[in-house]
Amino acid sequence: MDQAASDLKNVATAGTAQKRKIVLGFSGGLDTSFCVKYLTIDKGYEVHSVIVNTGGFTPEELKTIEQHAYTLGVTTHTTVDAVKDYYDTIIKYLVFGNCLKNNTYPLSVSAERLSQALHIAAHAKALNAGGVAHGSTGAGNDQVRFDMIFHILIPGVEIITPIRDLKLSREEEITYLKEKGVEMNFAKAVYSINKGLWGTSVGGVETLKSKGILPEEAWPTQVTKTGTEEVKLGFIKGELKSVNDRSFDHPTEAIQYLQSIAGAYGIGRDIHVGDTIIGIKGRVGFEAAAPMIILKAHHALEKHVLTKWQLNWKDQLALFYGNWLHEGQIMDPVMRDIEAFFESSQQTVTGDVFVQLNPYRFQVIGIESANDLMSDKFGKYGEMNTGFTGEDVRGFSKIFGNQTSIYHKVKEANNGQ
Repeated sequence: MDQAASDLKNVATAGTAQKRKIVLGFSGGLDTSFCVKYLTIDKGYEVHSVIVNTGGFTPEELKTIEQHAYTLGVTTHTTVDAVKDYYDTIIKYLVFGNCLKNNTYPLSVSAERLSQALHIAAHAKALNAGGVAHGSTGAGNDQVRFDMIFHILIPGVEIITPIRDLKLSREEEITYLKEKGVEMNFAKAVYSINKGLWGTSVGGVETLKSKGILPEEAWPTQVTKTGTEEVKLGFIKGELKSVNDRSFDHPTEAIQYLQSIAGAYGIGRDIHVGDTIIGIKGRVGFEAAAPMIILKAHHALEKHVLTKWQLNWKDQLALFYGNWLHEGQIMDPVMRDIEAFFESSQQTVTGDVFVQLNPYRFQVIGIESANDLMSDKFGKYGEMNTGFTGEDVRGFSKIFGNQTSIYHKVKEANNGQ
């Protein structure tokens, strides 16, 4: 064989090897465990698994997941610590916007999947992989979030989705893995659980229909606390920096500490009913003690320190921001524009918020802030005002309604026509 033919063969072989090398977003659960076995055994791929930790795993759990990945047959396994980056690029702005999907859901998985997709794409690029795989089904939002990020950041890389393509049920996945000799907790796999810094989602047979609640044992955090407890949340420019006067280097640590206090009360449990990106309705259970408390506490502080038009425009932009993020559009430049507005709006959002915790519920008691616009220096609502006189109000009321008054006079003059 001459040198030219040899070089051509080497290039072809290298290209084939690259196409067979794929990166799999891996959590260690049922879906991604199936993906490893199917892609390595049935398809002959060289699978490189990567788990993106967005705050849902302990070091011990991550080590167990790594061992599980190698037992399943991956070539390499990588753990990416994305907790702080996840907060800095996404969660921070969800707090600034007080974002709740359908006034209920703190976008726990929505935000988490985008962070994971960004890091998986970066890993695939670093390994020069020919393909990237994820365990999404064909019925939910995650498939769109992952696919869209991959199309934008690693165009041309093949996207492989075994669960979606094969239209598998969880029971079929379990049967397949048992046949391949895989040992894992299949009873736990009955519920799909996604845990992260900004909450945990729980899906099961009870959430597949329009009626049904999750049983107590399905919730990852069990209720062990009774009675009442008060916590003090310290915000600096909109970010949670202290809990009960204990300061933290990064807001992620404050979030995790608050979760350790409030989670055992069963606070933040609910069922979210929403519209998926692909147009169908869906239900999912979630628990998010720290996120729900932080959002409500932050909003309470904002209502005291921001003007009515700051609040008004924030509400409108936050509604769009939360919905667009939920639908996977984190890369849209309009999101950077809205984030810049959010950043600007937080300059005076500094102070303490006091929250009372009870089993399954909480209540914001009040706030203390040097920037409080409800200062008694300017009067007390419903009692007296020191900034203007009654005559000032009399004149203002006449001017403020002047155009509407003119409208009704003209209408009357025209006999109501």
